Amino acid sequence: MDILEQLETTKAQALEYFELSPDLYDLTYAEGKWTIRQLLHHIADAETVLYERIRRAIAEQPKPMVWAFDQDSWCRDLEYHSLPLEINKNIFSAVRTAIIHFTRLYYEQLGSNPFLHSETGDRTLKEEIDKVAWHSKHHLDQITQALAIGVR
Repeated sequence: MDILEQLETTKAQALEYFELSPDLYDLTYAEGKWTIRQLLHHIADAETVLYERIRRAIAEQPKPMVWAFDQDSWCRDLEYHSLPLEINKNIFSAVRTAIIHFTRLYYEQLGSNPFLHSETGDRTLKEEIDKVAWHSKHHLDQITQALAIGVR
């Protein structure tokens, strides 16, 4: 599956999960792990961070600096437990559409553009776009597990 297909497929799957019955959002795939609600908010928030990095790698050469984010602080302090999912559903959809657009334009052409990540060091545009696809698939698989296992 090529990168565009991966991005389109995981976008469609995530948007389906944003439409689950409300009683399913508090399920998790294992004791002490994030709920479906938290995972969906995290996917959307991480997508916004990755989107900013992608744009910097395209527009701010040579080698811009990008910052890590503390996902657990975002979950806690942005109150994922009560934040309306509709907000992040719309953000996720718009941002993923933009990432797909930039992937079509720049994945091959500018894929080697470098940037410096505050924690992991040197990265490229292509690596960051690949991370978008991997990251969402990873968490969508966790949601699939939560729906199958149904831990509350």
